[in-house]
Amino acid sequence: MVESLVKILLIEDNLAEARLLQELLTGATHKSSEFSLLHVKRLGDGLRELSQCQITDIKCPFDVVLLDLTLPDSDGLASLPPLINLAPSLPIVVLTNTNDEELALDAVRQGAQDYLVKRQINGAMLLRSLRYAIERKHALENLRTVNHTLEMRVEEYTAELIKKQEINEFKSEFVSMLSHDIRNPLNTILLAAGLLQNNEARLSPEKKHLHFQLIRSAIKNMAQLLDEASFIGKADAGKVHCELDEINLETFCRQLIHEAHLTISEKRLNVIYESSGATSTGLWDETLLRHILGNLLNNAIKYSHEGGDIRFQLFSDIHQVTFKIQDSGIGIPHEDLPKLFHPFHRAENVGAIPGTGLGLSIVKKCVDAHGGKISVSSQVDIGTTFTVILPLVSE
Repeated sequence: MVESLVKILLIEDNLAEARLLQELLTGATHKSSEFSLLHVKRLGDGLRELSQCQITDIKCPFDVVLLDLTLPDSDGLASLPPLINLAPSLPIVVLTNTNDEELALDAVRQGAQDYLVKRQINGAMLLRSLRYAIERKHALENLRTVNHTLEMRVEEYTAELIKKQEINEFKSEFVSMLSHDIRNPLNTILLAAGLLQNNEARLSPEKKHLHFQLIRSAIKNMAQLLDEASFIGKADAGKVHCELDEINLETFCRQLIHEAHLTISEKRLNVIYESSGATSTGLWDETLLRHILGNLLNNAIKYSHEGGDIRFQLFSDIHQVTFKIQDSGIGIPHEDLPKLFHPFHRAENVGAIPGTGLGLSIVKKCVDAHGGKISVSSQVDIGTTFTVILPLVSE
């Protein structure tokens, strides 16, 4: 309920009518302690009184505004918008000498809580109108608050539903792509095993060895695909943790290049390794670091033109380490860059070059787990450069 003391801001240019209104209220309450009234003559004065609440950030000292529609600096319903804009939660009761039903309806439509004709009111009617206006305005504000809260909750629930739908769609796409990519090595195994089973007597040792190699290679590809899919699943479930161990980056990077020596030699590539900086030893997760640099180096080898150059650079300072792996390969089309780290996404120009589309997604998740950043720059048919920056953690 409204407090017993009703605090009124009266905006009325006629002193006699202002005094009459005060007398009506006093007569209706039989004492002036049930209301307080501040009288101003102009709309501008009323706006200044209300603006003090905003400037000083204090609670508005008024419960209701009594507004005459004929003022020296404003006329008619034009007085309503400035008051409502300045104090939207404050109820306004309009006073006028005109008994105009259409004007009354317009006033209410524009935000007034009531419309009173001066010569038709008495003290009890005026006080009741003020109290009802305050109650209605409070109820309206409460309703708006509830509606706003409901809207916020609906938006939150809608966002959650969209996110769940996106996750379900991703899971469906993930399973579909995984099934497709597993089917290829499975078909290779079935074909090679069938040839060995049905033509064992007629196959030369060299042919048998070739088919066994195909089977081993297909099994290796399946195992890699399943490992990558498993890693993506763990990362999405928040189960990838960074377990730090001391690593000498110089030794680690050279070891990765050595492990890739066979494929480097097959394509007659020239790998140029460079390092600079005072720090080469720090704390990193070796498994995650191997995912990051191993995938980037393998991609550089895979997508480079035969006989091209690969530049592997390591820079370090007291705060961070930077890895740059630059190839001279097919490059990445500009339109593919925004989705480059999405699972299963492969650039449109890869052609028949094998791959699952999971490697760069894994790289991104491993970089994130280290609290690092990854960026890429690329030009089609010129090459691609990946830059990884990881924070340096020391004991």
